[in-house]
Amino acid sequence: MFNGYDYYGHMGGMHFFWWIFWVVLIVALLFWRGDRWRGPREKSRETPHEVLRRRLAAGEISPEDYESRKAILDRDGV
Repeated sequence: MFNGYDYYGHMGGMHFFWWIFWVVLIVALLFWRGDRWRGPREKSRETPHEVLRRRLAAGEISPEDYESRKAILDRDGV
């Protein structure tokens, strides 16, 4: 009867897509701003020596491996 248009000549489906667009945009902005509102995140990076000590304490490497790897780190100035 109206060939896909409503009584006023507008496409009814486009109204639905505009709502989807605005909802997605607002949600994206909230997620993006949410990270900034929380403040800077502290990035605790372990030094190579700390990683080596942690691995020794966890039993992942032997004391001999620890000493040889520590010597390499000390020699390279890391």
